[in-house]
Amino acid sequence: MLYHMHELQHVSVAPLRVAAEATRLIFSNRLLPVSQTGIGRAIAASCEMIERTTRRYPKPEFNLPHTTIDGEQVAVREVLALRKRFCTLLHFERDTQRQDPKVLLVAPMSGHFATLLRGTVETLLPDNDVYITDWRDASKVPVWHGLFDLDDYIDYIRDFIHFLGPNTHVIAVCQPSVPVLAAVSLMAAEDDPLQPASMTLMGGPIDARCSPTKVNDVAADHPLSWFQGNVIQTVPLTHPGAGRRVYPGFLQLSGFMSMNIDRHVDAHLRMFQHLVRGDGDNAEQHRTFYDEYLSVMDLTAEFYLQTIRTVFQEYLLPRGLMTHRGTPVKPAAIRRTALMTVEGENDDITGGGQTLAAHDLCSGLPDAMRRHHLQPQVGHYGVFNGRRWRTEIYPQVRNFIRTHDRAETLVAAE
Repeated sequence: MLYHMHELQHVSVAPLRVAAEATRLIFSNRLLPVSQTGIGRAIAASCEMIERTTRRYPKPEFNLPHTTIDGEQVAVREVLALRKRFCTLLHFERDTQRQDPKVLLVAPMSGHFATLLRGTVETLLPDNDVYITDWRDASKVPVWHGLFDLDDYIDYIRDFIHFLGPNTHVIAVCQPSVPVLAAVSLMAAEDDPLQPASMTLMGGPIDARCSPTKVNDVAADHPLSWFQGNVIQTVPLTHPGAGRRVYPGFLQLSGFMSMNIDRHVDAHLRMFQHLVRGDGDNAEQHRTFYDEYLSVMDLTAEFYLQTIRTVFQEYLLPRGLMTHRGTPVKPAAIRRTALMTVEGENDDITGGGQTLAAHDLCSGLPDAMRRHHLQPQVGHYGVFNGRRWRTEIYPQVRNFIRTHDRAETLVAAE
């Protein structure tokens, strides 16, 4: 019912949205003298704010047509490498003959699209052959394609690693840290010859008991039945996935925004002021950020509920009780995959120590195959995006990957 009310609300404000956009176009037309006045800019700014707060934000594009390698601009093509029902593996194919490390970037399936990691990909591209998991919006997947839960997620990660072949480096950002560690653990226990050369876990809830945040508290303070009854909805008939049970992206977005509502309100007030002053550059930065941030996707109900129970309520992985289709998940079996963990000092989503806990679980790794980086003065988003990611965190990740890249090790040995 909540999902249907959300759809009805969107449709009901459509006339207002159209009128606001038409008025904005009129009062921002430079051929009209009023557009150069303070009143004209204020009207145009007000209408833009109305249109932006009532629109539905589509899935953004990565829009990474080129990168710079050794000081030269190199073309980049976005290639569909492997398609599965709930995810597409994208390859950012660079027009170069360099044999750089293969990196599988596992994007979070937590409400936002994989394009949230655009800045992460952009930073990785000059030094790595990058692939990314582009998870599908559950509301777009027909019900006859079946269910998708945490076990399926782990299977997908293993399939992608197998597809990429030997000497793959896996980077998990936030939520996928748990299934990535589980997938690598299972591969290690089976002595899989395609175990990745390294895995880097960034801001992930390996042990959510450490420094619990508001996100952890919400999950821990409510029984699973509460989530089933209050946040799980049925996709309406207007979507390809009609009838599928999901955790709607708009609910996840509401939760994220409510955690820092003052910051978002201030940001929109500043944008209004930029528009009135004619400060196009700052206004465009705001548009770019919120076009991404406000674009959300639905998660399958079974994946969401299994993740809540496994990661945030019963803490099965750090307690040594997690299983995958009946098989125990044992990180201590990992001996061939180097481990790096990254945390942000001011992370209010994944508390300090939650990702670091992976090192205690991977007890079979020697110290030479471990590394932990705590980045001062960054929050959750800053762990994988922004200036400090580019200048301080990524150099550490790059060196770690290079150190444990088996191809480079063989070259050095020769």
